[in-house]
Amino acid sequence: DVQLQASGGGLVQAGGSLRLSCAASGFTFDDAAVGWFRQAPGKEREGVSCISSSDGSTYYADSVKDRFSISSDNAKNTVYLQMNSLKPEDTAVYYCAAATDLLGSNWYIEPEYDYWGQGTLVTVSS
Repeated sequence: DVQLQASGGGLVQAGGSLRLSCAASGFTFDDAAVGWFRQAPGKEREGVSCISSSDGSTYYADSVKDRFSISSDNAKNTVYLQMNSLKPEDTAVYYCAAATDLLGSNWYIEPEYDYWGQGTLVTVSS
């Protein structure tokens, strides 16, 4: 039974930082892609970032590039999303997802992912 546990969300002031974690059980990140998505109130879910565990390739949405950083600790089966210089528009529920294939340029396409976590709420106050 595969489970992804997203954690680390919370309330932070604009300009602050948070680190989200995505821990997997029943699934190894070897030869996999792990992505972060977010859904803001009243908006569709969108891709934020992705990492390919095999070669460490990373991908980012333009809106978070240079502020967010994704990394993985394969020994711990955990992927992290370091979020710096947070803005009120970053407020959303953040989800992690895992794909058994390496996605490359399709990293932001939701149906490409096989497993999803439950989400963690990030609120950025102005």
